[in-house]
Amino acid sequence: MPIRQQLEGEWAPVLVYTDEVDHATREQLRRIAALPIIHHHVAAMPDAHLGRGATVGAVIPTREAIIPAAVGVDIGCGMTAARLSLEASYLPDNLRPMRQAIESVVPLGQASHQSADAPMAACRPLQPGLRKILDEHPVIGEMGRNMDRKWIEQMGTLGGGNHFIEVCLDESGQVWVMLHSGSRGVGNAIGRYFIELARDDMRVHNINLPDRDLAYLREGTRWFDDYVAAVEWAQHYAHTNRQVMLGNILGALGRVLPTFEVTDEVIDCHHNYIARETHYGKTVWVTRKGAIRAGRDDLGIIPGSMGARSYIVRGLGSADAFDSCAHGAGRAMSRRQAKERISLAEFRAQTRHVECRKDRSVLDESPGAYKDINQVMANQSDLVESLHELRQIVCVKG
Repeated sequence: MPIRQQLEGEWAPVLVYTDEVDHATREQLRRIAALPIIHHHVAAMPDAHLGRGATVGAVIPTREAIIPAAVGVDIGCGMTAARLSLEASYLPDNLRPMRQAIESVVPLGQASHQSADAPMAACRPLQPGLRKILDEHPVIGEMGRNMDRKWIEQMGTLGGGNHFIEVCLDESGQVWVMLHSGSRGVGNAIGRYFIELARDDMRVHNINLPDRDLAYLREGTRWFDDYVAAVEWAQHYAHTNRQVMLGNILGALGRVLPTFEVTDEVIDCHHNYIARETHYGKTVWVTRKGAIRAGRDDLGIIPGSMGARSYIVRGLGSADAFDSCAHGAGRAMSRRQAKERISLAEFRAQTRHVECRKDRSVLDESPGAYKDINQVMANQSDLVESLHELRQIVCVKG
């Protein structure tokens, strides 16, 4: 049975889909729910954990306002997955050439395309107002001044942290390609700029907050429409970034594997974004910070950690969860804790069946640093149904 608990107090209710919520995360959820702009309640998905700005795994409906730090700086971060016509029996015994082929066409970490090779045709031009914002903001500095070039060169790149590319097998042995990435440096610049503006706005109007990271922009104020336009641009950039990478990955794999094609529609879903939706009789802004839309029949992707299982799901349309579900396993350890507590030998044992880097640089992404994806799925059985269960065989980390 799925777990639900409700946090009560002098604030909007918080509905939590797990009993594995530590004290700090509970308090962060309570601070969000204490805001006067919250509509009806806040929902915390089964992978909920402490985040910067707001709880990762939180679904936050707000009336006539948006909290930029809750949306965060990796605007439009999300997943893409495609099933191929290949079966496991057609794969080579040595999977390293597959990983090397992927790494040869997708810049990783801080790497970008060279200007001459950048996929400019995929890039929607920056609106003049947005370009001015990025160029002039003092916090953004050099990145802002060079953003015209950077956002083009970063199109089709993975980034770092927990961003990844994987080749997986489903329950029938069919091959899938799956990847996780977002809006790269341009989304970061947009997010940081408007987070500062929201804080300034709270000071101007003498609005006291339980946390400065919960500063919000209200409809009708100077910067609100600019923020919505910038976020929509970044969400489109993130979606296109994933599509460009997927195309390049499929082309690279085509050079080392037997002939194949994509057998179904490509699934793509944001899990760090805002949307205008109607819930409990009112049209509101919904911020999903580490959650995906799971309206009835929506297709979604819920990745586990490298070495665990991932899931292709169909939404069941839960009103209590604002048509949402978890976006992954969720961290059980901070990156620092993982590097301190997990040995290289443990990491290699946990990923023994996966072709991936197995050095200390990826210890913080060890399966042991994440929650149990099977428990996460059990806790949201009334939010989604599983269509496919995937296991990783190749993993490329940013």
